[in-house]
Amino acid sequence: MKTNKGNVVNPVKIGLLGLGTVGGGTINVLKRNASEISRRAGREIQVTHAAARDITRARICDTTNITLTTNAHEVISDPDVDIVVELIGGDKLARELVMKAIANGKHVVTANKALIAKHGNEIFSEAQKQGVMVAFEAAVAGGIPIIKAIREGLAGNRIEWLAGIINGTGNFILTEMRDKGRDFHAVLADAQRLGYAEADPTFDIEGVDAAHKLTILASIAFGIPLQFDKVFMEGITNITQQDVVYAEELGYRIKHLGIASRTNKGIALRVHPTLIPERRLIANVDGVMNAVLVQGDAVGPTLYYGAGAGSEATASAVVADIVDVVRTLTSDPENRVPHLAFQPDAINNTPILSMLDVETAYYLRISATDKPGVLADITQILGKAEISIEAIIQKEPARNETAVDIIMLTHRILESQMNAAIEEIEALASINTKVMRIRVETFDN
Repeated sequence: MKTNKGNVVNPVKIGLLGLGTVGGGTINVLKRNASEISRRAGREIQVTHAAARDITRARICDTTNITLTTNAHEVISDPDVDIVVELIGGDKLARELVMKAIANGKHVVTANKALIAKHGNEIFSEAQKQGVMVAFEAAVAGGIPIIKAIREGLAGNRIEWLAGIINGTGNFILTEMRDKGRDFHAVLADAQRLGYAEADPTFDIEGVDAAHKLTILASIAFGIPLQFDKVFMEGITNITQQDVVYAEELGYRIKHLGIASRTNKGIALRVHPTLIPERRLIANVDGVMNAVLVQGDAVGPTLYYGAGAGSEATASAVVADIVDVVRTLTSDPENRVPHLAFQPDAINNTPILSMLDVETAYYLRISATDKPGVLADITQILGKAEISIEAIIQKEPARNETAVDIIMLTHRILESQMNAAIEEIEALASINTKVMRIRVETFDN
């Protein structure tokens, strides 16, 4: 611990990498709540150094008394910097900078989900060797303290499963489609205009962003290594306005979920559109908000809700991590909360299931020629595959149309069995297009 001649504890000095939305928000929160934060941390906290690509442009924060540079390496090599806060995004340069900061004996706070999901095993291993902390609360669900909740608040539980709306862009799109009756592409254009979606929205709408976050949540929930490459991903681009309406008629809502569950055969990690009963709280999380539902054996279901992004919402988590690090600056590294909740030598290699081995219920939308015997052919195929039907809706064909929509809800069945049945159904001469399949979860246990 650094002290001055008067034996007064010196402030903890922060070096920021990135002065964008979250970086600016972090400075603002630290300055506005400085007194409250220092009372909690036991030390004053000051941002003294910051790196950004352009240090001349206007900021959302006051950078007076902060040493600015365009060279991030200067920040992580400065002996006065105690904690490096990485907010630049991406996983290549960020990995290089974080690994160098750790090698320099700096503690690290990051909001970078791709970095942790893809390189976290390596980063945490090196941090443990160097006796430093890497905190990453802001990497998942913005301002919701979900990592701390699972890692510490639920430490007495065997986590059975978790499911989350962990991408605000996808949730905004599906909410607008439901509430305003608009199609996917029109809402996506609005999301881009409003700043909720990037010019290239692939990471959001195809589930990559959610998969990064799910990787992290699953690791701390089940004590397994971070394994982003084993997450099943399916986006929301094929969801139509028809599907949204039919789901409502059946008493469900469509959400883009990340789901991690423990089974007798292994861990299932999947991101995909999901029908949820409209009575469930998580089905009523709308707009850009996030929510994570966690089932523990002792506590039962717990729901965590809040802003998944935004300048100060994310900064809230970044600052909380800084406070945590400051509190432990003088503690024995062996007595700190483990990065991935479980002690490093207790992380196990429980297998990750192939999606083919995952069991779930299904919503099927089948466009078929309107003639006798078609429904019988479809139900015969499902029956042969041992797929039982919970509900059927058969729509009247539109005027001058010969095709009709058949909507089915099935009971739970293996994905491999459903794939085989869908292949047979699509081979029927009376089926006009690909079968639309959306998985269904009720979260009854």
